[in-house]
Amino acid sequence: MSQLLHLAAPEDLDRVTSMVERFHGEAGIDSDAEHRETAVRPLLDGSPLGAIWLIGPRMAPVGYVCVSFGWSLELGGMDGFIDELWIRPKVRGRGMGSDALAALQGTLHEVGVRALHLEVARTNAGAERIYKRAGFHERPSNLMTWHPG
Repeated sequence: MSQLLHLAAPEDLDRVTSMVERFHGEAGIDSDAEHRETAVRPLLDGSPLGAIWLIGPRMAPVGYVCVSFGWSLELGGMDGFIDELWIRPKVRGRGMGSDALAALQGTLHEVGVRALHLEVARTNAGAERIYKRAGFHERPSNLMTWHPG
């Protein structure tokens, strides 16, 4: 694993939920402390459905990336979906997100992940450029979501 990425563990709960709160605030995502902890804790406890990595120094991370795992018949095996990737505003633009993304891609490839997906707002041209440089490309279909609540 890269020195830039550290797999988050249960003792990182406060660090991770604090960053998730900041990201959700920036993105206009409605979540309270209970919601964030309920979403984060299983991943820190080792759920096979996903993982969270801290970006930067383990004790003072500058961001995080959360990946959910699934299976794709079309792509021939396990795939991942970058659910959230966030870097502190004060350190954005220094290449840490791109470096973390490259390290993540390498790590996931090594463990057999066949594809990595993400969603980016069409209005976020900077992020779209970073993702395209990292080898992501648009697929011909539109992502659709069902959410019961």
